[in-house]
Amino acid sequence: MGVDWGSETHVVCVLDRDRRRLAECSYPHSGAGLTALADDLIALAPTEPGRIGVALEIPRGAIVDTLLERGLHVFSLNPKKLDRFRDRHTVAGAKDDRRDAFVLADSLRTDRPVFRRVQADHPRVIELRELARVDDDLGQDLRRLSNRLRAQLHRFFPQALTLCPAADDPWFWALLERVPTPVHAQRLSAKTVAAVLKVYRLRRLTVETIREALQSPPVHVAPGTVEAASAHIALLLPRLRLLHDQRLKIARQIETLLEELGQEDVPGEHRDVTILRSLPGVGRVVAATVLVEAARPLAERDYQTLRAQGGIAPVTRQSGKKISVSMRYGCNSRLRNAFYHWARTSVQSDPHCRAHYDRLRHHGHGHARALRGVADRSLAVLVAMLRTRTLYDADRRRGRAA
Repeated sequence: MGVDWGSETHVVCVLDRDRRRLAECSYPHSGAGLTALADDLIALAPTEPGRIGVALEIPRGAIVDTLLERGLHVFSLNPKKLDRFRDRHTVAGAKDDRRDAFVLADSLRTDRPVFRRVQADHPRVIELRELARVDDDLGQDLRRLSNRLRAQLHRFFPQALTLCPAADDPWFWALLERVPTPVHAQRLSAKTVAAVLKVYRLRRLTVETIREALQSPPVHVAPGTVEAASAHIALLLPRLRLLHDQRLKIARQIETLLEELGQEDVPGEHRDVTILRSLPGVGRVVAATVLVEAARPLAERDYQTLRAQGGIAPVTRQSGKKISVSMRYGCNSRLRNAFYHWARTSVQSDPHCRAHYDRLRHHGHGHARALRGVADRSLAVLVAMLRTRTLYDADRRRGRAA
């Protein structure tokens, strides 16, 4: 059967082995509606609900959880592939919910290998996925507001940006609350600056350096500009502090979940999270993102799927005598960013990764392409470690390289 997922109603089409339509109806997105959907499907095979296959585009959500809990087999399909399957049934480009439900059901019957079996994730993984994505969203909001703060300071107070060019540090926000304009900077005392430095334990800047920077000659602006920009900044600072505090709270929660997932069930065997975090360059954010965005390929030790979903595997196009290899853009963007930062950090901390990066650059590859090569090799090492249940050993790798 196929389900065209909707925000208010779900359209369902049920086919038998001979492609005959057994049912076609819709169910509201509510507890009662999803329960009725599961009950009606199970009624088709009450003794063997596992014989019923359900195809849809969304691999998670309330409808997926309901069907999995009742013992049905759920399969997901990339929307782009569904668009290609739709062309089998119409060349005019017609599209509606009933047609999509039928195309999903018919494609599951004829092209089962292109679908991905959906299985319930560990409760901790579900919670970790939500926290990791919220942390990513908060980080984007924080950068957006920091850029706005920087733009306002650049209008009338550019000398302040010499202390913190990105305008994204809490100590800088505290200083701006005490010194909102160049006029206030002229009356800035050493005691006030020293208090800020003490609270935030800042040692790379001295009191005199900060005072000298803030008390430098200001730029000339039109009357009213300082008042308008400083009022804007006064609204931005509390929001920046709130986002920063929320990210700190979520970081602690993510670390707690990673520690819980890393607890050993069987003495002598390491959990996946422990193995992953033993690799160079893998910190809290990278570990959480890889675990939640690639949970199924990691569990299956599927190296090829990992490198494809993370944008590491290149795309080859060949036609006749022409052949081209390009970067893969159709991938999980969160996973791709995690692999990028994993490779970037490992190049800085691990000599083996650095040597591989240097070899790729020596052969003419650009910086980003070389980092993808480093990430590709690190993924291969990770999958080998997961299969043997061993932690990363730099000495062992050095011995093989020798």
